[in-house]
Amino acid sequence: MQTTVPKTTAGAASLGAMFLERVRLSPDREAFRAPGDAGWLSTTWQQAGDTVAAWAAGLMALGVQPEQRVGIASNTRVQWILADLAIMCAGGATTTVYATTPADDVAYILTDSDTRVVFVEDGEQLRKLASIRHAIPHVERVVLLTDFAAADGDWSISTDALAERGRALLATDPDLVERTVAAVRPDSLATLIYTSGTTGRPKGVRLTQANWVYEGDALDSLDMISSDDLLFVFIPLAHSFGKVLISLQLKVGCVFGVDGRVEKVQQNLAELQPTIFPAVPRIFEKVHAGLLNRMEREGGVKARLFTWAMGVAARAGQARRSGTGPGLLLRAEYAVADRLVLVKVREAMGGRVRFFVSAAAALSLEIAHWFDDVGLLILQGYGLTETSAGCCVDRLDGYAFGTVGPPLPGTELRIAPDGEVLVKGPCVMEGYHHLPDQTAEVFTDGWFHTGDIGQITADGHLRITDRKKDLIKTSGGKYVAPQGIEIKFKAACPYASNIVVHGDGRNFVSALVTLDPDSLLGWAEQHGVPGSYEQVLAHPATTAMVQAYVDEVNASLPRWETVKKFTILPRDLSVEAGELTPSFKVRRKIVEKQFADVLDGMYR
Repeated sequence: MQTTVPKTTAGAASLGAMFLERVRLSPDREAFRAPGDAGWLSTTWQQAGDTVAAWAAGLMALGVQPEQRVGIASNTRVQWILADLAIMCAGGATTTVYATTPADDVAYILTDSDTRVVFVEDGEQLRKLASIRHAIPHVERVVLLTDFAAADGDWSISTDALAERGRALLATDPDLVERTVAAVRPDSLATLIYTSGTTGRPKGVRLTQANWVYEGDALDSLDMISSDDLLFVFIPLAHSFGKVLISLQLKVGCVFGVDGRVEKVQQNLAELQPTIFPAVPRIFEKVHAGLLNRMEREGGVKARLFTWAMGVAARAGQARRSGTGPGLLLRAEYAVADRLVLVKVREAMGGRVRFFVSAAAALSLEIAHWFDDVGLLILQGYGLTETSAGCCVDRLDGYAFGTVGPPLPGTELRIAPDGEVLVKGPCVMEGYHHLPDQTAEVFTDGWFHTGDIGQITADGHLRITDRKKDLIKTSGGKYVAPQGIEIKFKAACPYASNIVVHGDGRNFVSALVTLDPDSLLGWAEQHGVPGSYEQVLAHPATTAMVQAYVDEVNASLPRWETVKKFTILPRDLSVEAGELTPSFKVRRKIVEKQFADVLDGMYR
C-alpha cells in the first residue's frame, strides 16, 4: 500500500523524536478528530505539535526530570494522547491509570511508580486523588484535562495554566523541547503500565522507548495501514494496545477519530465512517448479538429476509474459506443477499471499514466467521502488556481464522514442553518495576514466559488455546480449558453477556452465566415473558432458554468438558466491582471468590 505522506524515520530513538518528525513532515494534515458540541472537531499535526510543546515545557517548568513518572488517569480522549506525547517530549515516562481503578489501587500505583505529576480527566478523577492525598504526598501537582473550574490553582491546575508556564519557559529557551527529546535514549523508560492481574497487587511493567518504536516500525512493515486511513480509537489508552496504536500513527501519519465512550460506539462508527476499527472481542460480540436481537424483535418479512441472507452468506463464506469457492448459483444468491441485506450491515459499521482488529482477549471462531460472511474481516492480534501488546498479528494476504497470526518481524516464538508460549524480541519488557525476583521468574535464557498455552501451525501462525493458570483439572483427573467453552457459549447465545466456567478440583464442570439486559428484555417481549429484568432472569422460560444453548455447546464437547449445571447471576459482571478488567476480560479468581456460595451450592 502506498502512503501519501512520508513515514517517520525507522529505528528512531524515541516516541518524542517520532512525534516531532511527524509534525515536521505533515504539519497541515489532519491528526485527530474528537467529538464536540457541534459535531467532530479536527486537529492538525501542527496544532497538536504546538499544544504538546507547551505542555511538555510546562511539565519541565514543574520540575519533571528525565524518566520521571507522570501519570494519566483518564478515559480515552484526544487529550490523553496529547498528554502522553507531552510526557514523551519532556523526557519523562507515563504511568497509566485506568479511570475505573479504585482509589486504593490508584494510591498504590502512584506510590510504587513514584509519580510526581498526574493528568486527570475531570473533577471526578481529581476528587478521587484528593481523597487519597494523604497516601500520595509525592504527587506534587495534578493537571486537569477538562473541567477546569475544579482546579484550585495550587495543587491542581488546568492544562491552560500548564501551557502558560510552558510558553513562558519557551520564550526564554525556544529549543528546550527539541534538546530534551534529542537526549532521550532508546533504552530510556517510556511507560509504566500496571497489569490488572487476577489477584493481589498489580505489577508495573517497564516498557522502553525502543519497545514502542519497534512496534510502530514492525506494524508499518506489514504494509496494511497508510496515512489515508482513519482509525476509530475507543479502546482504553491506558492499555498497551492503545499505546501500540499511537506508535503506529506516529509512524504512518494516519488520522485518529477518538472517543472512549462505549455507549457511543455504534453511533460513532456511522458518523466517523472509519476504514479501520481496533477493538476487543466483547464489542464484536455485542454488535453481533444486537443485530440478531433487532431482527428477532422486528419479525415478519424483514426477519425472514435477514435469516435467508445470512444463511446464504454463511454458505458462501464456508465455501470461500474451504478454498473451493461458491458455485455459480450460490454466487448469484449471494449477490442478491448482499444487495438487499449484507450491504446494510456494513453500512451500520460506517460503510468504509477495510478491516477490524481484535485483540486483548480471545475472539470466537463463530463470530469471526459471521463478520467475514457479511464482508467484514476481523484480523486478530496477540500480545501481553509485557510484550508491548503487539507480538503477533494476522496479515491481509495470509490470515488464518482461529489463529492470531505469525509473529511480527524481529519477534521469535517458541512452545515450551508444557505447551506454554515463549517470546523473545524487541517487544519484550525491560522487567517488572521494583520486582527483580518476579522479573527473573518469567524469563529463561532471554525467553519470556507468557502464561498462555498455544500451538504454532505448520505455516507459522500462533493459536492460543487457554491461559496456563486457568486450566481446570477435575477431581477425575481430566483437564478442561474453560476459555474455549466460554467462547463457544457467547457465540451461540446472543443474550449472554458473560460466562465463567468452573470445576477445578470438582467432580464436574459448572458455570456462572450473566445475561445482557437489553437483549434479554427484547427476547422476553418476543416470547411473552412479563416483568422487569430481575423478574425475567428468575423466570423458568429464561432458564430453559439458557439450558438450550448450554445443550447446544455441550453437544460439541467431550463428556468430561460438558457443563452439567449452571446458575444465572442476578446482575452482570462489572469493571467497577473488580470482576472484569478495563478491556472486559473476566478476572476468574475474583469472580469465583465473589460467588463462592453460588458455586458451592451447585455441588451440594
